[in-house]
Amino acid sequence: MKFRWLWFLALTLPLSFAHAADDIDRLMATLATNPGGTVRFVERRHMAILDAPLESRGEMTYRAPDYLERRTLTPRPERLLLDKDTLTLERDKRRMSMPVNQRPEVEAFVASVRSTLQGDRAALQRYYSMQLQNTPKRWTLTLRPLESRLRNIVSRIDIAGSGAVVDTIEYTQADGDRTEMWLEPVTKP
Repeated sequence: MKFRWLWFLALTLPLSFAHAADDIDRLMATLATNPGGTVRFVERRHMAILDAPLESRGEMTYRAPDYLERRTLTPRPERLLLDKDTLTLERDKRRMSMPVNQRPEVEAFVASVRSTLQGDRAALQRYYSMQLQNTPKRWTLTLRPLESRLRNIVSRIDIAGSGAVVDTIEYTQADGDRTEMWLEPVTKP
């Protein structure tokens, strides 16, 4: 009886891994078709040192392949711009820019969002292991950092959506704090 189970596992495990890889390839191909757009976001940061989550709201704009802008409107205005490989932060009339490749953990974090939106599996695999939970109506891609330096900051990133649309991003930090972000497309008149 034991040998039958071992034989069954030996035959089916490679097929299930290949099936999962095919599902990720299909998801990446679907995501790559999205040219971008503007979404409203609500973000909640759950931190152990606070009694209630911090909430911010604003808009994000993505233009394929490498432009991502986040404009926080409340509780205080802030603009975060990723244009090609330069990250710029504007807050309180101050502006700071840096190439993302100067800090590997920033580069990896940028890859989690931008490479997912681009459908760039190879870029994601440089920094993360990937696991996909997929149903006909909804998918969730879980990214786990490969390098210890990044694992000391974030333990996992869950990106979820439907078809080519990402509507939820959740970051779980190594210290247990987490950030949830919900995205809703902005309809233009």
